[in-house]
Amino acid sequence: MVKVYRLKGDFGQKGEKQKFTMDVRALKPEEAREKAYTDIGSRHKVKRFLIRIDSIKEISPEDSRSVVIGQLSRGG
Repeated sequence: MVKVYRLKGDFGQKGEKQKFTMDVRALKPEEAREKAYTDIGSRHKVKRFLIRIDSIKEISPEDSRSVVIGQLSRGG
């Protein structure tokens, strides 16, 4: 069953640290970590070794801040 995970961390970009919090749908925490690496790397052109994930926590879909995850959890 697909779960929702909240990931918090930071990444280095142009000599500065940029903090992030993101919600992703995944089957297990390792998959959520990979999705975060892929998404941040794609959007910000940051290599994986510059991305640091501090925490991965399972949350309920209703607690997600993502509009897409909220719509998918309601089935619409």
